[in-house]
Amino acid sequence: MTQANGIQAPRVAIVTGAGSGIGKAAALELLRNGWSVALLGRRIEPLRAIASDNAFELRAFAVPCDVSDPHAVASAFDAVAARFGRLDLLFNNAGVGNPPGSFETWTPEQWRGTVDVNLNGMFFCLQRAFRIMSTQTPRGGRIINNGSLSAWVPRPNSIAYTATKHAVTGLTRCAALDGRAYDIAVGQIDVGNAHSALAGHMARGVPQANGELAEEPLIDAEIVGCSVAYMANLPLDANVLFHTVMATKMPFVGRG
Repeated sequence: MTQANGIQAPRVAIVTGAGSGIGKAAALELLRNGWSVALLGRRIEPLRAIASDNAFELRAFAVPCDVSDPHAVASAFDAVAARFGRLDLLFNNAGVGNPPGSFETWTPEQWRGTVDVNLNGMFFCLQRAFRIMSTQTPRGGRIINNGSLSAWVPRPNSIAYTATKHAVTGLTRCAALDGRAYDIAVGQIDVGNAHSALAGHMARGVPQANGELAEEPLIDAEIVGCSVAYMANLPLDANVLFHTVMATKMPFVGRG
């Protein structure tokens, strides 16, 4: 985006779940690429730790937000628009894992807790981004939803996480179509075994489809951050609809 004085203004991104793991890695990579980045998350302290880095010259903006609360999402997105004047990218990343134990023992609140963040929260953020991107000048932007390899192939005992991630794929496909009218490109990144709070236990052994417990290789979250930046830096007339990045030897191809 070029300002009236001819100077190239930083593009503006929102990253949800930006305080740790994949969200943090993506936010840092975007900042290193010259983006202005709004860091959204439930805990403000890790967001402020990133935003306080002098290397980012006020381009990082920490905003507390629980994405499962539509009012909190609206307030956070409005704050970003007021601060930076527009929105060019949403990395729709915030998510939680599966409730523990067998789903036969879950309470309704445990099921809803996963759905509220992984599906409803992703929809609330996508909806708000559409409203901003479709009416700003210049019009348009990009949304990258964080799916998962579980959006394609489930793990044992993962019914809530898998169901929500399958639903994210539906959000991506429909939003990619609906976004064409507003120059909004929508894609999805499906990550397999990156170092994060959700995936760290995999190096210690996780159940496999054949009933065995096996350690699984992981990749550095920074690799995922680079993948997000690659997708983000494409011109709006090009889109990566689905992008898979995973540990080479993890059990995904042939899983089951």
